[in-house]
Amino acid sequence: MSSNTAEIQSPSLEAVQAKREAYASALSAIVPSGCILSTSEQLKPYESDGLTVFKRSPLLVLLPETIEQIQAILRWANEADVPVVARGAGTGLSGGALPHEDGILLGLAKFNQILELNAELGFARVQPGVRNLAISDAARPHGLYYAPDPSSQIACTIGGNVAENSGGVHCLKYGLTVHNVMAVTVVTIDGELLQIGSNALDHAGYDLLALLNGSEGMLAVVVEVTVKLLPTPPCAKLVMAAFNSVEDAGNAVGKVIADGIIPAGLELMDKPAMQAAEAFAHCGYPTESAALLLCELDGLEEEVSAQIEKVTRVFNACNVDELRVAESEEERLLLWKGRKSAFPAVGRLAPDYYCIDGTIPRGQLPYVLRRMEQLSAEYELPIANVFHAGDGNLHPLILFDANIPGETERTEALGSRILLLCVEVGGTVTGEHGVGVEKINEMCVQFDEDSLQQFHAIKAAFDPKGLLNPGKAVPTLQRCAEFGAMHVHHGNIPFPELERF
Repeated sequence: MSSNTAEIQSPSLEAVQAKREAYASALSAIVPSGCILSTSEQLKPYESDGLTVFKRSPLLVLLPETIEQIQAILRWANEADVPVVARGAGTGLSGGALPHEDGILLGLAKFNQILELNAELGFARVQPGVRNLAISDAARPHGLYYAPDPSSQIACTIGGNVAENSGGVHCLKYGLTVHNVMAVTVVTIDGELLQIGSNALDHAGYDLLALLNGSEGMLAVVVEVTVKLLPTPPCAKLVMAAFNSVEDAGNAVGKVIADGIIPAGLELMDKPAMQAAEAFAHCGYPTESAALLLCELDGLEEEVSAQIEKVTRVFNACNVDELRVAESEEERLLLWKGRKSAFPAVGRLAPDYYCIDGTIPRGQLPYVLRRMEQLSAEYELPIANVFHAGDGNLHPLILFDANIPGETERTEALGSRILLLCVEVGGTVTGEHGVGVEKINEMCVQFDEDSLQQFHAIKAAFDPKGLLNPGKAVPTLQRCAEFGAMHVHHGNIPFPELERF
């Protein structure tokens, strides 16, 4: 996790208020006064995203209503050298929407319309403030749905999904946001309106669409998104498998994929996460088991039946303790409800928890789970595991109490160790939550100097002054030197006591 401990002399409250009033006066010529939030009470809800460890107050929050207003705001910001942070629903978990204390926060909540739904060609054109789940709700009468389904899909918006390249429980088979977005319309820092991609199967030129997905609002502001809609599978079955060992469950994940089966979803929960989810959702989980796998198979009925037989054989070979196939659609949805409720349910186990997001090769799951257990004991902080096991995307939840002096700092240190462990085994510091401010130090470990310079060059090509979401995702070389990190894939690990492969 990044550290914000450097002491910076803050401007006086009078100076801050004077600048706030000057900005509000200038911007009132662009947006109605009711779209400008400036009082402390109005700014308070925008101090952080879902990562509440970091909080900052912007000078102003703007809630524009038209693309033309966004263009004018960005032109003004570019001319006045004012930082701009775009924000959707604020459900992000890496501090990607953390405001800049000397800038404006651009809220896109009013851009919440589905502009077009083309069932014949299988796409929807939506504004960035449309909720993820609302797209599937609108497509359902046509026998279609939008595949990426983050746990926060009831609240998170498609613009934020693009910014963070979000995934979900079905990303193993159907991909992340980047694999399901066909086009985006963006506004650059100088107010230019660009369309990247198209609703065709392919488009000419460099793949800037993939570049913008996951760019965390650092390159441009997304104002429209065209997403791919898929036919609802004719058959979907869920297999629940309980194990007496987390390592057995981890081994089962790799063996399922190695057997040529690509489930629609393959999720793992350990005992603490499972017990919390069961107490919350009452979905019938075997709470005395050490680990639980949820394996969903979809497609034609004959295909699904054959895959269930293969999966059952794999699980039995991995010492499964209990095996159950959901007998109805209601039971399938109830079992998924427990998994999708796991994050809020774990909130019952401790006053606070910190959600990690890292990705590892599937084959390293047993080793990494064992190392996390050792690190948990070393830092004296319990961990509840719930993650997208099929694609190796870990979401360990570190339980702590922020009211205990030093415990927040110890939690951050443990989180950093877990991320460095992911990199050590050939993984990455993020799978779907982004880097934001949370993992910016760990980026120094994953990438070498040449790579970081290239990232900065791309940023400069889109945003020469560095005004869009500054200080996020890509660390400066000076910061990396201060962090004392070395490039892990060249054999140098900042924690030599970590085991090697």
